[in-house]
Amino acid sequence: MASIGPPPLTGIKVLEFAGLAPCPFAGMLLADAGASVMRIDRASDTRSLPTSDLLTRRKASIAVDLKSASGVSFVKELVAQGAADVLIDPFRPGVLEKLGLGPDRLLEINPRLIYARLTGFRRDGRYASMAGHDINYIAVSGALSLLGRPDDTPHPPTNILADFAGGGANLFQGILLALLARQSSGRGQVVEANMVDGSAYLATFPRFGLKSGMGARGRGNNLLDGGCPYYDTYETKDGKYFSVGALEPQFFKVLVEGMGLGSHGHGLEDKRFDFDEWPAMRTLFRDTFKEKTRSEWEAIFDGTDACAAPVLDYEELENDPAREGDQRPSVTLRGTPCLAINQRPARSDPVTHGQGAGVAGDGYAGEPLAPGDGGPEMLRSWLGWEEGEHYHVQKGAYVLSRAGSKL
Repeated sequence: MASIGPPPLTGIKVLEFAGLAPCPFAGMLLADAGASVMRIDRASDTRSLPTSDLLTRRKASIAVDLKSASGVSFVKELVAQGAADVLIDPFRPGVLEKLGLGPDRLLEINPRLIYARLTGFRRDGRYASMAGHDINYIAVSGALSLLGRPDDTPHPPTNILADFAGGGANLFQGILLALLARQSSGRGQVVEANMVDGSAYLATFPRFGLKSGMGARGRGNNLLDGGCPYYDTYETKDGKYFSVGALEPQFFKVLVEGMGLGSHGHGLEDKRFDFDEWPAMRTLFRDTFKEKTRSEWEAIFDGTDACAAPVLDYEELENDPAREGDQRPSVTLRGTPCLAINQRPARSDPVTHGQGAGVAGDGYAGEPLAPGDGGPEMLRSWLGWEEGEHYHVQKGAYVLSRAGSKL
């Protein structure tokens, strides 16, 4: 195998203000790609008390009292000395600006800084001043109106769509674009992301479907949203579930033959696009799938083009070695792979599984990060700072010593 280089973001230093869900996810993606990520926690007298954030993989922490001038100075010093390439702001609009840590001030201190910030609602929209959660952001984005069965209320897909896909992953993408732009311009910039626009962008294809006819029959009545009987899930004899997605005619033919329905005179292939036939077809599929266990259906469909696969849960993915449950980097870079998540034997391919030894929990269990954990080591790595010489800790808060300041 050809030699591989270090992870793609090696050498990039990130300051991440502590938050929950989407911004920590963006920071974790950066860390998994090799960036050095330092979380800025609120100061606490109890330095060992972890926060509720579990998206802490490969991160370190320092604790700063942002309500004090000394805390604000500490953050400015990290930016001024060129230590930080990226700063992640998870707060509602105006919070860091009021502290003197807004983008105008910090980009003045360090013009190469990438100031990345994420909100739920648009900063310039009618909901900008309101609190909200994932369900609210996808609601006003339009995406939630597409999700759910026709005889029920719109149903959110937990908090995957806004917090993580439209939020954290979108912010990560923006940071990468800004890093790329900095290579040619030499300057950083503000990266703006919000979960409303991120979710709306992810819904581009089904939104087009509202005009093209593919999604024009109302929520839960269309080809890809649960209305179609051959694009749905079915309960099996043992109370588990099987997914079906046999849209193309050649795949549909394999599906009905595997189900034992191909030679029974049902004429299913001719009825695929007859909406009036869908309810009867769904009943037939539902009754048929309940005749066998999930394992029995797997024995029939594995290795075929029926577009039929078991619905696996995380407990079995984590604990059954026969399943493909090992957590890997989200994308494989063949020359500079990201860091490994799953702990594995050293003989495993680092290109496919990621470089390094993996992390505790194998991607199934997050570990809390207490304020101050790993902070001294990261400050030493970034700036050569030593506690007692360049900074000291007062009641859990990091404070500059005179030797640490160059402002």
